Amino acid sequence: MKERIRIASGQGFWGDLLTAPRDQVTRGEVDYLVMDYLAEVTMSILQKQRRKNPSLGYARDLVPLMEHLLPLLVKKNIRVITNGGGVNPLACRDAIFEAAGRLGISGLSIGVVLGDDILGRLGDLRAHGMTLNNMETGEDLASVMDRVMSANVYFGAAPIVEALNRGALIVITGRTTDTGLTLAPMMHEFGWREKEWDRLAAGTVAGHILECGGQASGGNFSADWHAVPDLAHIGFPIAEASPDGSVVITKHRGTGGLVSVQTVKEQLLYEIGNPVDYITPDCIADFTTIRLSADGPDRVRVSGVKGRSATETYKVSMSYLDGYAAAGTLTYAWPEALEKCRAADTILRTRLQDLGLRFDEIRTEFLGYNSCHGPLAPAPAEVNEVVLRIGVRGKDYAAVERFGKEIAPLILTGPPSVTGFAGGRPKPSQVIAYWPALLPKSAVQPDVIVETH
Repeated sequence: MKERIRIASGQGFWGDLLTAPRDQVTRGEVDYLVMDYLAEVTMSILQKQRRKNPSLGYARDLVPLMEHLLPLLVKKNIRVITNGGGVNPLACRDAIFEAAGRLGISGLSIGVVLGDDILGRLGDLRAHGMTLNNMETGEDLASVMDRVMSANVYFGAAPIVEALNRGALIVITGRTTDTGLTLAPMMHEFGWREKEWDRLAAGTVAGHILECGGQASGGNFSADWHAVPDLAHIGFPIAEASPDGSVVITKHRGTGGLVSVQTVKEQLLYEIGNPVDYITPDCIADFTTIRLSADGPDRVRVSGVKGRSATETYKVSMSYLDGYAAAGTLTYAWPEALEKCRAADTILRTRLQDLGLRFDEIRTEFLGYNSCHGPLAPAPAEVNEVVLRIGVRGKDYAAVERFGKEIAPLILTGPPSVTGFAGGRPKPSQVIAYWPALLPKSAVQPDVIVETH
């Protein structure tokens, strides 16, 4: 058993800083590189891509990245864990094998975790009494069944651990919890069992800290963002984990950014509900037991984490089509910029009403005036310019499309001093809505495949 492993965060979302994974494996020593690519809406986008082309459906940034890093990963035996497989992990694996072949690399072992995609099983599961009703509203899935675009179970660390145990240098999953990507190497290296709740909770907390990439190392830091040095060269966070469950959050020396008790605290508060019940497939972590302490420059020790037994259900993330939306902007300049914006908004809404157009929602924002904080922030007495942003959402494609034809006429038939119209008429785009549900763990099993080429 190793005395310590270093797990490096490489991506916090699909579209994150492309240089971060390279820096993590070249600027210092790490044992694992973990990369989180998936958000709820991402799954529906990937399903649409796979329907158009069966060889797609994964985070395409991942393959060129792996082709660039593979020689170093193999040389230094750095293992990669990522959910970038999206809805087509096998195609992602095959693309990486092809990249390895171009580089002349053989003997590469890649593990794939399948089984999370239950889109094709929804009818059968419901027929066997698993309602998959909306866990927040109680609404029956039947109300949107014909519009469901994606349905994926959140697996935890266990199937990743199996792939690592079977020798995979790279593990590609579909919809896995963000925290499971980091917990898995701890379970693998330290031999943690599935009922060591405190240790599993400690690894889960470490995963929560790493999951958003540079947000734990000074990015998006609200307490004192001026104090964060060299954000242009921010170093992503690294978890130094020990067998007893203690973890130190740090980053590579010589990189920008900041790891402090405050930056880690801010990340710990990100996207949590009840802090006593942070529920994952692996355990329930009690965030109120977390203790943070400075452990030197850019080092924060995380200790004291307590956990409880996991639930008997998996969370299911589904997406469905919920109509169409379009939005347009116009910029109004001083003097009386705000008054001009308000007048333009009134004119446009009146014209939409005169046309008999109906929408589920019309939303207006005055960017530069109150769009972020509304009444919570003091209103400026005078502003040089205000951007009018107005959008609509509804089930009627034709109505949403007609809305887009009413923005440009405001330029010559509305208030003066207007600019900023570019890119043509706003066109309707599909609205993808989120449907969370619960499913008994007994209803679905992960399938782990490890191949060596």
